[in-house]
Amino acid sequence: MTRALGLGHFTFLELPPAELVRLARRAGFDFVGLRFHPVSSGALNWLPDAAGLRELARVMQGEGIGLYDIETVVIDEALEPETLVPAMEAASTLGGKRVNVCADVFPALAETFSRISELAAARGLGLDLECMAWRGINTPHACLDLIESSGASGAAYLVDALHHSRCGGVPADIAGMPAGRVVSAQLCDAPAIAPSGHDALLAEARGGRLLPGDGGLDLAGIVRALPAETVISVEVPSARNNTNALERAREILDATHALLAKDPK
Repeated sequence: MTRALGLGHFTFLELPPAELVRLARRAGFDFVGLRFHPVSSGALNWLPDAAGLRELARVMQGEGIGLYDIETVVIDEALEPETLVPAMEAASTLGGKRVNVCADVFPALAETFSRISELAAARGLGLDLECMAWRGINTPHACLDLIESSGASGAAYLVDALHHSRCGGVPADIAGMPAGRVVSAQLCDAPAIAPSGHDALLAEARGGRLLPGDGGLDLAGIVRALPAETVISVEVPSARNNTNALERAREILDATHALLAKDPK
């Protein structure tokens, strides 16, 4: 049986949620992630108002596409956890399961992370924390340490193939994580050698990702290391791609299925 796969909004961030849902169904995906929170002040996000939420729910039901997660919350010193409630409420209404977060380091980080986890849990949501090379929490082990120190029982490490690799992670790190610490994964590919410098790493993450199998990351090793129940999405934003969206989505799905067929657990 073919494994269920999700389409991350970041792959086609220019598409409103309902259009992404329709694209996902036409391409053959099973669920989506949605950008309901800006990565920085004023950045693009698609959090709907009440009428928009009702319409999105109608479209999702009609297309048979579920919501798995919402993105992307940058936890920094300026973030007020309660400002996340509207996005969490929308995710909960649509049946979402997880909230994707990353974090900088500041004195009250553990307390802030714990509060965000509490707000999410009250709405049936867990947190998925990913490392990013340019953030304070910039290694897989730093993610685990934050989850542990915060006491956030509903939090887990998000295995983003690019970020995990660029932050020095290897498949063995994933395989060695405690039970329940890996719930979700996001797949893409990239050259084996990382670009040099902050700006180049940002550009790669935001527009230089490759189809699974087109780069040099150890994707096969990462997939083998994932727990069997891990929910897998693909996140492949590419600033260089000019392909029709549907054609691109189908290429991504086919490449991911080909990768997973080599380790069909």
